Amino acid sequence: MQRIAESELIINKRGAIYHLDVRPDELADTIIVVGDPGRVEKVSKHFDKIEHRLTHREFNTHTGYIGNKRLSVISTGIGPDNIDIVFNELDALANIDFKTRQIKDTLTKLNIVRFGTSGSLQGDIAVDSFVASSHGLGLDNLLNFYSYQKTAEDKAMADAFVDQTGLDTNITRPYAFSGSQVLLKKFSNGYHHGITVTCPGFFGPQGRVLRLGLSSPGLVDKLTQFSFNNHRITNFEMETSAIFGLGKLMGHECMSINVIIANRVAKTFSNDSEAAVEKMIEKSLEALTA
Repeated sequence: MQRIAESELIINKRGAIYHLDVRPDELADTIIVVGDPGRVEKVSKHFDKIEHRLTHREFNTHTGYIGNKRLSVISTGIGPDNIDIVFNELDALANIDFKTRQIKDTLTKLNIVRFGTSGSLQGDIAVDSFVASSHGLGLDNLLNFYSYQKTAEDKAMADAFVDQTGLDTNITRPYAFSGSQVLLKKFSNGYHHGITVTCPGFFGPQGRVLRLGLSSPGLVDKLTQFSFNNHRITNFEMETSAIFGLGKLMGHECMSINVIIANRVAKTFSNDSEAAVEKMIEKSLEALTA
């Protein structure tokens, strides 16, 4: 089997992977990813025991236990580009032998769940409510850099999105991936299910206007009105499609859980977003570890 070069897989002096600064033994098979580095401790405070606390750049990692369940929580920072770094390094930690620099003969399937914040695109999905994503629909370009065979359903969803919204494909070619059906079943009671759109930015890519005009005006209305095979777009944010796409290609089970802190249709914002995030963490940890 081919050896992976030092320039491609960067391992530091303590035997940890470059960006995360995590060693294979410091990572659990069930991983919670959060955007905000400060949110790591808000999750790990619910652990019964913490084995490892690691910090490098915007990447904080805590690994520990809830009961007999070993978990890691890792901050990714914001955006699909950071997801590219985190997911490739998580997969390397699980599935590449750091001594031989070769892919392992037996691969490990990780369970990876995002705990995030998001904006609702439906009037009936109010602020402070929870969404579990059935699909991630990407308006970023990340997965377009990878070679893969699109499933018929994923291709049909992306094509229908372009047809219904009239999106200028010179900006990006949308892609779609379904999330883990196994994990989605854990997040049923008290969670809305639907398509989460991932944008490569917070302002123009999500239809916000401050001083600059938009090349695709009316984006929010177009997303709200989209439907495909009884699926509708519930929300948008900046990570889910990259998580679902890379996770699917690598063979991992991935889910995205978001608390709604803004409703872009009603133009409302949570009165206490920190309290809403805490409720999401408590409820979703209980569901994940049940």
